[in-house]
Amino acid sequence: MGPIWSSYYGNCRCLLFMMDASDPTQLSASCVQLLGLLSSEQLAEASVLILFNKIDLPCYMAMEEIKSLIRLPDIIACAKQNITTAEISAREGTGLAEVLAWLQATHRAKG
Repeated sequence: MGPIWSSYYGNCRCLLFMMDASDPTQLSASCVQLLGLLSSEQLAEASVLILFNKIDLPCYMAMEEIKSLIRLPDIIACAKQNITTAEISAREGTGLAEVLAWLQATHRAKG
């Protein structure tokens, strides 16, 4: 879907970007997609929540390991957007209340 994402950028105030925290290869590929999104002028004002999913799996990578692998501090430092991260399990529902709270707070702030 990556190549057509720009068709959906209009009026985007929040961006949720999910990464598979259990697969280092997939994390690297997702990071490339994320960098493309963050470089879009249409998304320069959007708040970004990066969701690290599958924390319920035994092969889940520690957050520090993930941050190092994708160079998250560098991405945050260079991005125009406000970037927040959350660890979730979509299957078990872990962290989803925090995601909804972030969406609500961000929507109010950008009102």
